[in-house]
Amino acid sequence: MPSSMYCPGPPLGAFVDCFWHFDGDPPPAARERALPSGSLDLIINLDADCLDFFAPDAVTPLGPFPGTVLNGAAAGFVTIGARPRTTVMGVHFRPGGAFPFLGVPAGDLEGTRAPLDALWGPSARELRERLAEAATLRQRFVTLEACLRERVRSPLARHPAVVEALRAFEDPWLESVAQVNARTGLSPRQLIARFRDQVGLAPKAYWRVRRFQAALRHLERARDVGGAEIAAEHGYFDQAHWNREFRTFCGMSPRAYLAHECARPNHVPLRGKNIQSFTA
Repeated sequence: MPSSMYCPGPPLGAFVDCFWHFDGDPPPAARERALPSGSLDLIINLDADCLDFFAPDAVTPLGPFPGTVLNGAAAGFVTIGARPRTTVMGVHFRPGGAFPFLGVPAGDLEGTRAPLDALWGPSARELRERLAEAATLRQRFVTLEACLRERVRSPLARHPAVVEALRAFEDPWLESVAQVNARTGLSPRQLIARFRDQVGLAPKAYWRVRRFQAALRHLERARDVGGAEIAAEHGYFDQAHWNREFRTFCGMSPRAYLAHECARPNHVPLRGKNIQSFTA
């Protein structure tokens, strides 16, 4: 199987959604957009000590980047380049799940792609080498899990107010961040500081991303659903508001997104000679 996933047990399971591994030819697209999820990701290229990222136009290269990068939480998409015959693995953290392993506040990495050695020093390169040398997929997952256990720099516990806020932002009936402040008992300034430190985004930006994710899943389940219905069900002012938010987070219209027939959640392949045409 080219793609595999492993979900660690407690206590890591409360902070890590999954470890993933891909070994095979890249998708039939030169680049793809990774849509925002509200969480952070660790990406490790085991074939070459480099990773390719591009500006929102999908043409201008960013970097260079080494083969081990921490992708910070963002309120926008990230454009990734594909390489021939690639072995890549990584960690998809849960929202508010990466901060114990970073050594810096998660908010310091917002919207960035940070070389892991800038956070972990030489141990980042050592991790990549150990993973590349592992004889089996299981050994790679075990090695990565052991590394995270060793790298814990903060208690494996979210602040109670962050826990309550994360729960509140999944409530489809939530109407404002002020309601979240009331639930947590923190002032707006206190909640922003606590939330950014542990989650990586300000509360309002995180709420927008999670609302977009819920609406996106709705669109994928019911492909013929109207924009007005999605807007009403997910708390947008109207269809125009929904369309603007979708373009912000996906870089294209809902109709263009459906036409791409994405094989993987949150990954939009950019096919064709003129990549920039996919902003339509």
